[in-house]
Amino acid sequence: MAISQLFAPLPSLTGTLTLTGRRSLLPLNPNTQFPKSRLSRDRAATLVLQSKGDDSVDASDRIISAVCYFYPFFDGIQYGKFIITQYQPFQILIQPLFPAIRAFKSFPFNGFLVFITLYFVVVRNPNFSRYVRFNTMQAIVLDVLLIFPDLLERSFNPKDGLGLDVVMSLDSTVFLFLLVSLIYGFSACLFGLTPRLPLVAEAADRQVL
Repeated sequence: MAISQLFAPLPSLTGTLTLTGRRSLLPLNPNTQFPKSRLSRDRAATLVLQSKGDDSVDASDRIISAVCYFYPFFDGIQYGKFIITQYQPFQILIQPLFPAIRAFKSFPFNGFLVFITLYFVVVRNPNFSRYVRFNTMQAIVLDVLLIFPDLLERSFNPKDGLGLDVVMSLDSTVFLFLLVSLIYGFSACLFGLTPRLPLVAEAADRQVL
């Protein structure tokens, strides 16, 4: 039945009720108030509960999750040396982050210390919501994947020619992936959504109980 039919005006019931050809001695009151359907009340209550968003994410959880995606980007910023120096739009985009990047790179063990802190203080801490722990673990896994291009670059370090072109393409691809992951993960977390990065999300799911 359409909702409009539920709220359609009732026909006029003025006069008296006729039963089996006889007139009832009790006239009907035209102002009689009919009780609302219990089904309608239950459905309205259900809609109210749904509108509250039981699965909504707290603002603090959104901010913590969003900030975690800066960790792999800062740790892998060196892969953008070719793109950043050649294309000015990337310089303008990254320039506001330069102070934070310099602070992160100022101490050689900062990356390792951040890794230990995020993993044991956040991911393994049940006091944080699963939303925060999943996004933190996803950022950690993304940073761990940087080991592979680093090993490849250390073992294969050409100075010119085709080899240099290959290294430049690899580094630029890694940097662009980190940049897109940062923008996607940061933006999704601010809106309370769950970003799922390729090659990363499944591994993060297995680590977060």
